[in-house]
Amino acid sequence: MTFQEIIAKAVAVRKKFAQFETAEYGREWTKEELVHGFVGDVGDLSKLVQAKNGVRAIENVDEKLQHELADCLWSVIAIADAYDIDLEKSFTQTMKMLEEKLEQ
Repeated sequence: MTFQEIIAKAVAVRKKFAQFETAEYGREWTKEELVHGFVGDVGDLSKLVQAKNGVRAIENVDEKLQHELADCLWSVIAIADAYDIDLEKSFTQTMKMLEEKLEQ
């Protein structure tokens, strides 16, 4: 799957969630709420990393860690889409900038 295909899939799933939110709550999540959801995902990720390092007891930690990393990626893509950010372009530019900085 290419990065653009991953983005397209994430955006399609986000649209389905927006439909669900509208049906259940009368509206879809705001941009701010998307970010709050991401912060929650990062908190879950942090707990799983602790478990992976032996300071928390969580069953099936490897499976849950994989899921949470994918969930965080999905959240980042959904937030970028909500703010009309070309994530592939931004990622490429940021990696180029970091590489240039490291080469100095």
